[in-house]
Amino acid sequence: MNTSGPVDQGLRLIPFRGLRYVPERVGSLAAVTSPPYDVVVRPDGLHHLESADPHNIVRLILPQADTARDRHRQAADTLDRWLAEGVIAPDPDPVLYVYEQRNDEILQRGLIGALALSPAAEGIVLPHEDVMDDVVADRAELMRTTGAHLEPLLLTYRGDGSTPTGAGAVIDRTVLREPLLATTTEDGFRHRLWAVTDPSDRREIETDLARHQALIADGHHRWATYLRLQREQSAPGPWDYGLVLLVDTARHPLQVRAIHRLLRGLPVSRALKALTGHFRVQRVEGPLPRALDALAEAAAAGNAFLLAGDGGFHLVDRPDPALLARTVRADRPDAWRTLDATVLHSALLDEVWRIPDAPEHIGYIHDTAAAVEQAERLDATAVLMHPVREEVVRDLARQGVTMPRKSTSFGPKPATGLVMRSLALD
Repeated sequence: MNTSGPVDQGLRLIPFRGLRYVPERVGSLAAVTSPPYDVVVRPDGLHHLESADPHNIVRLILPQADTARDRHRQAADTLDRWLAEGVIAPDPDPVLYVYEQRNDEILQRGLIGALALSPAAEGIVLPHEDVMDDVVADRAELMRTTGAHLEPLLLTYRGDGSTPTGAGAVIDRTVLREPLLATTTEDGFRHRLWAVTDPSDRREIETDLARHQALIADGHHRWATYLRLQREQSAPGPWDYGLVLLVDTARHPLQVRAIHRLLRGLPVSRALKALTGHFRVQRVEGPLPRALDALAEAAAAGNAFLLAGDGGFHLVDRPDPALLARTVRADRPDAWRTLDATVLHSALLDEVWRIPDAPEHIGYIHDTAAAVEQAERLDATAVLMHPVREEVVRDLARQGVTMPRKSTSFGPKPATGLVMRSLALD
């Protein structure tokens, strides 16, 4: 997707009064942060975060109660209590934020603000994946009840190159100042946040972003939730904007990883038996990194998957052309028809294994080792995927073609808990 040329109406990012943890009221900023809600591996990851600090953000984004209504009400009550107790406080003035995360290998900088919402048809913010209605409904009820955007989406755009101009130049000037906060999370990433307060800097950002369109890298369900909640409103207001992190990938390329499937109730032995006559199946040697190397080699030649869950690894590739012709939609571009996620859902899940795409049957797990561990513990099947190339994602998004849900995982993702947005303050 070429996002460097002019568009009829580009990105509009406005300041807001961020809600942030008060460092003196928590054990550490690192201890109250979390990965995005859909990356937390339940239940172990959830319990780990809950025990890290009594004020960890996971109590807001993944509240625990017997019913959905109670969960959402609990999150709202917790947020109200933390605000009343001074654990979280709003910044005094509306600002844009420069956000940096880095480790020894990666440096990523971008802008956090409230982005004007637009449907995909307008070509300003482009999705590349389908969403699940039940997840959107759950996130919508959480946002309604809390009246807040608790974690920024990750959106990317393509600037003019490595020479900083416009928003990039503002970011480079801003990071020379003392940050509002700095912390290092347990994954080794160092995080810093600055406020952009100068009106001329904000005008420079506004002028630059108005020339660009963005790709949703992470947060399709939350973006769909923003749009759903906007449609419910009878008048313009804060629901017309959504909390996002915008990253210029011409300067800060993102990593693209796969999202794996956990097939609950399907032992590996039964999964393999059903593949007879449809795919080639080979047992490959471990450990996991070695097996993933075998997957990468096979994926270079065509569709390939790695099954795990019985203590071993099984490479599945070379699908029967007749099976693909019968199960994969013919009215889509070849790049979509040949996606691993397309073949997995159309040929394997729907036709061969006949597994409904519902949460009780399929789990979506970002961490490879966690997917294998859960499959072995539950006597289930983990389907390990090879990442899609970023240029394929962008090309399909430019054509207005969405990929099967949970096809990609862009990163690094912003840490949840460093800055939030209350709609009551806008």
